[in-house]
Amino acid sequence: MFIVKVKKERCKGCKLCIDVCPVKVFRISHNFNRMGCHYIEPEGEGKNSCTGCQRCVMICPDVAIEILKINRQGGEDEDRSNS
Repeated sequence: MFIVKVKKERCKGCKLCIDVCPVKVFRISHNFNRMGCHYIEPEGEGKNSCTGCQRCVMICPDVAIEILKINRQGGEDEDRSNS
């Protein structure tokens, strides 16, 4: 299982992650970040639907996305991000 985290202050809302995600984990927030952009946020905290493919991590020009693999006990195993 994977959890997707978005660093909202880095995100400029380019929507590349929305386009590339095969399971449509992301949506555009109604809120703004400090840059005045609608940032991207994972649907339902990004749990259960993320496959861990890392397409969003690779395409993000702002290094704003990280994917965490969750072990069976509920703890975080590894960081699969581009940061």
